[in-house]
Amino acid sequence: MKTTEKKERHKEELKRDILVAAKQLFNEKGYEATSIRAIAEKVDYSPATIYLYYKDKNEIIHALHQEGFKLLVSHFKVYEVIENPFERLKAMGRAYIQFATQNPDLYRLIFVMTEPLQHVENCGLVDWNEGDRAFDILVKTVSDCQSAGYFKGMETGRVSFVIWSTMHGLCTLRTSGHLGHVGAAKASGLDLDTLMMGTFEMYVHMLERLR
Repeated sequence: MKTTEKKERHKEELKRDILVAAKQLFNEKGYEATSIRAIAEKVDYSPATIYLYYKDKNEIIHALHQEGFKLLVSHFKVYEVIENPFERLKAMGRAYIQFATQNPDLYRLIFVMTEPLQHVENCGLVDWNEGDRAFDILVKTVSDCQSAGYFKGMETGRVSFVIWSTMHGLCTLRTSGHLGHVGAAKASGLDLDTLMMGTFEMYVHMLERLR
């Protein structure tokens, strides 16, 4: 392997290590309590090395935000081949749940923490391609459902937002640990994953009746 290729690979590995360490610390200590020095100590490098790749914490969390949405989009893209739009919508819902439950730390970073969006606003960034792309996939699927007779007379964007906000609420309850403290959850005697999927299926049934 050429020297330049080795250097590039080392650079990418270091950036990856920084993001992994930062994600852990942000979730363990919170954004404000996590310093660049703490991130540097976790990867066993100097703070100066961190600044070679990221100018501040906002840039680090922005990178994590981008990474999270790219992963979510990859979960959605798998189901684009499903021709029946309502079946595709259901599959996307399950994929969203899978993404949240398998990546709870990342889910909280991209959907609960406010700092990434504050960074976008403060820096005057007008493009938020990763988040927009994920939502656009949902809007396209809802539009296809309407062409097939679902959600008649309803505005596409609003239906899409209702679907996303409901899924977000369910996944946030699960990833935050609050679902287990809900009275209905305790009374059901079910494990949380079964309860969560049962709730999702009931929601799907409600959507299916909007024809």
